[in-house]
Amino acid sequence: MTATSVRLQPDVEAGLASITEKLQRSRNWVINEAVREYVAKRELDDARWAETLEALEDVAAGRVVSGEAVEAWLASWGTANELPPPKVGE
Repeated sequence: MTATSVRLQPDVEAGLASITEKLQRSRNWVINEAVREYVAKRELDDARWAETLEALEDVAAGRVVSGEAVEAWLASWGTANELPPPKVGE
C-alpha cells in the first residue's frame, strides 16, 4: 500500500472528522472508502460513455430496431401470444 498526502479544505476536514466519529473508523479507512467509491463511479461513467458511443455508431450505421416493433413486442407481454424480442431491421 502506498502513502499519499492530501490537503483538505476546512469544511471537508470537519465533515471527515464527523464521519469518522459516527462510523468509529479511522480517517484512513474513510478516505480509502471515498476514493474507492469515486474510482468505481468514474469507471462506470466511462463504461457507460463507451456504450453510448457504440450505440450512436449503430444508429448512424442503421443498425436499429424500429419503434413499432418494440411497441408490438411490449404490447404482447403477458398475453398468450407473446412475441420474441425484435431484431435489428424489424
